[in-house]
Amino acid sequence: MASKAAVLHLVGLGRSYQEIGAALGIPPGQAYLVGTGIPADGGGTVSRAQRTRPGMLPSRTQCLVNPREAPPPPAGPVHEWMRTRARRDQLTRPGR
Repeated sequence: MASKAAVLHLVGLGRSYQEIGAALGIPPGQAYLVGTGIPADGGGTVSRAQRTRPGMLPSRTQCLVNPREAPPPPAGPVHEWMRTRARRDQLTRPGR
């Protein structure tokens, strides 16, 4: 179980929350919440006093809970499957 002390120790060693989460077996946003007591999704207002807590990031914590999605590669098994399905569909339609 991840503890605040363990998270802040790893922060003190210069680790990112992604690295901390991987080391402790929890998502990065959860590691941030355990270490700071502030949700990483930015859903609440953070007071000036809270901004001085150990482990707080100055901004951009949303990426800890909602990493950007990467588009699929332009070629690969999904596109080949789609082409095959399209060819089969044309063959089954009468008059084509």
